Amino acid sequence: MSTLKVDAIRHNSATSDAITTASDGTCTARITSINGGSALSHRNVLINGAMTISQRGSTFSHLGSSNTNILTMDRWKIRRSGSNNFDTTITHSTDSPDGFLNSLKITPDATETPTGTMNGLIEQQIEGQSLQHFAYGTSSAKSITASFYAKSGSQNNGHNYTLQLRKYDSSNNTRIVTKAFTVTSSWQRFTMTFPGDTSNDIKNSTDYTGFEFIFQLATGPDDLVAEQPTWTSTFTNWRGVTGNSNFMDNTSNEFYVTGCQLEVGDTATTFEHRSHADELVRCSRYCQVWGRGYCIGNAVGSNDINIGVPLTTPLRDTPSANALSMHRSGNQSASCTFHSAQYVAGTNVVEIRMGNWTGGAAVSDEVAYAVTPVSPATMILSAEI
Repeated sequence: MSTLKVDAIRHNSATSDAITTASDGTCTARITSINGGSALSHRNVLINGAMTISQRGSTFSHLGSSNTNILTMDRWKIRRSGSNNFDTTITHSTDSPDGFLNSLKITPDATETPTGTMNGLIEQQIEGQSLQHFAYGTSSAKSITASFYAKSGSQNNGHNYTLQLRKYDSSNNTRIVTKAFTVTSSWQRFTMTFPGDTSNDIKNSTDYTGFEFIFQLATGPDDLVAEQPTWTSTFTNWRGVTGNSNFMDNTSNEFYVTGCQLEVGDTATTFEHRSHADELVRCSRYCQVWGRGYCIGNAVGSNDINIGVPLTTPLRDTPSANALSMHRSGNQSASCTFHSAQYVAGTNVVEIRMGNWTGGAAVSDEVAYAVTPVSPATMILSAEI
């Protein structure tokens, strides 16, 4: 039996070592896959990176004249800044690369040329408390690698867009890194590595003041700058890389994205596929849906009912709910709107107060009612960042 004694192992065409050995008998390895990607779990800090969960629906419209951001597939939102509209349709698409079922598809509903500081983008916001293992603000700060699959339609084949990462520190100061990428009408996987920030931490937050993973699709000239490969405070808000194309220049443009991953290290590993059940549990911290099935509520005055809605997992924060029609005991169907919610952090029930009951008889104060959603058939409880 013989022993191979080496300091490192490197492929003859590589520029860095795959395995580095140490004098204590251990080694450091740059591993991209184990058993075809079935191991190496809990690497991806993004939730629903494969776009499999879409509890709010399958088609969404962003109308900038009426809102600045909308929630689409779970954990993903469309946002705009400035006076632009970024009127777009977002679809839970089945067009996807091999090994994936879904993607997020976005198309312009009207053409628009961004000016000044106008921006249009797709993003996921991550709680800072989930990223403390990055060790930012210390000498042990780790490099991180982003990867994703993307493609365009035929009209915008060859367009350039920007990936931006933005983080908040404990003093709520923001810093960014950016990298340009070029899409074609065929699926490609893009990988980008950024160094750790040894000087500034990531705020230990549960709200938007944590970390943002952003696809910059349209950017006004005032917000176009050179690539920022290291964390900079020179530019603190949304920025596109110089040369960023205008996604809104043609209503036939399309952008598809899936397989989004953000992980510690300088190597993009195979995408971490999770079961549908596992991904749904992660999404349920931010969104839960109550479908047909009666819950008990208690009337407050003649117009409101406080409803105790059970949860599958604790929510991130006190949620909001959508307006809808409900059926209540006494064979009364009525429309109602969300008034308020009461929620104790970490618990598995939330009290939702629905009011403005119209179309049915008035409720009686302090009387219990059984209620269920009718139209739409679901109440969406949103505790999204």
